[in-house]
Amino acid sequence: MRPAEEILLLLLCRLGQAVRPLRESEFRELSAALERTQADENAEITDALLCSCGVSADARSRILTLLKRRECLQDYLAAAPEVSVLTRISAGFPQRLRALGSDCPSALFCKGDTSLFSTRCVSLVGSRRLYARGRAFAAHIGTLAAKEGFTLVSGGAAGADSIAQEACLAAGGSVICFVPDDLTHYPMRKNLLFCSDEGYEFTFSSARALRRNHFIHALGEKVFVAQCPRCAGGTWAGTQENLRRCLSAVYALQDSSEGIRALAALGAVLLSDFPSEIGSLTPPQLSIFN
Repeated sequence: MRPAEEILLLLLCRLGQAVRPLRESEFRELSAALERTQADENAEITDALLCSCGVSADARSRILTLLKRRECLQDYLAAAPEVSVLTRISAGFPQRLRALGSDCPSALFCKGDTSLFSTRCVSLVGSRRLYARGRAFAAHIGTLAAKEGFTLVSGGAAGADSIAQEACLAAGGSVICFVPDDLTHYPMRKNLLFCSDEGYEFTFSSARALRRNHFIHALGEKVFVAQCPRCAGGTWAGTQENLRRCLSAVYALQDSSEGIRALAALGAVLLSDFPSEIGSLTPPQLSIFN
């Protein structure tokens, strides 16, 4: 691990401790200040260097305290040897997540084959309680992803997520699953990469569940929606945010529901039937008269 990656983990992750890491905005301010001094990225961060950057005494003390946790970092990683970590400045970190800007995770804690991040990905999101057609659609997309060589990105939740995931794996495909809870509770499975931001030991929270939706949408070059209630739940929140930020093309199964109609109004492409291929799908091009 490069010194710059280690510094990022020390400053932005709890590492199993009851500490307050830097907020992303604070880390950006510090990085900008260090850059203005033209400090080498591998240079040791000392009180004198921070003082020369104009960092306040209280902030310097906090930063230096966080940086003294190198032994804690080693112990934290050693306590879960099946878990690896990629910081956002690591070579293998997924490029598409960087499109999230300040919402890009500082690090991904991973259980499985991280080389899946270098593959082409599509995502499937949808309701936990699906009608029969929505269930069939989720399974169809999972199977198609496997057959066409796409890695399926999922959140592993009940309903659409798990149906598509299991269909993809059953067809010989691969899955990247962003989890909102304790990563160590998930057993290793062939062709399945589990990921978590912040750390590997966190319990479930609604904030983490909503945040991982952004990762699912950003990582997939195409996102498929199997059922979505309007203005409620993670599927709606993640998809409308995707459409607002143009993270990826969104394809929603037409089911005449209020939620799907609302997503179409925001820019989702409606699918009247199950697609025969994923790779050939392209959003309709707008003319200057639209």
